[in-house]
Amino acid sequence: MAIEVRIPTILRTYTGGAKAVEAEGGDLATLIDDLDARHPGIKGRLVEGEEGEVELRRFVNVYINDEDVRFIGGLEATLSDGDQIVVLPAVAGGC
Repeated sequence: MAIEVRIPTILRTYTGGAKAVEAEGGDLATLIDDLDARHPGIKGRLVEGEEGEVELRRFVNVYINDEDVRFIGGLEATLSDGDQIVVLPAVAGGC
């Protein structure tokens, strides 16, 4: 079950510059583990916490087919073949 993951510019150092990569998993947590196996270090930029207490980082937004995962199950959100994951870091700034 291949799922496309769109990678933001700031994380492309982990994917060799690729804008999109493939990963597998039945839920978001499993997909992130697979993504980290293929692109070491990326998981630490997406989630925080100890085993069993892992959650998405506060300033990382993840969408499954344009739906914010925080409203559809978080790391337990179910994935299907052909889904598209978009990772967006939150942007802040100004004076």
